[in-house]
Amino acid sequence: MIFPLARKRTKMSLKAFHLIFVTLLTALSFGFTAWAFTNGHPMMGALGIVAAILVIYYGFYFLKKLKKISYL
Repeated sequence: MIFPLARKRTKMSLKAFHLIFVTLLTALSFGFTAWAFTNGHPMMGALGIVAAILVIYYGFYFLKKLKKISYL
């Protein structure tokens, strides 16, 4: 066996996955918003802000819903 430690895999919980997913999606939304405003697309920038706010709201909703479940 070349990599004896390669068989050990840790599983990520649904809560941890959502936390990472929401963080990355929020950063992507704000990045899109910045791009849209700098390139003269104010409506697309406004949609990016709305998307970021909705993703943040979803993140808080999900964390509140799974309050009793650990991150591991």
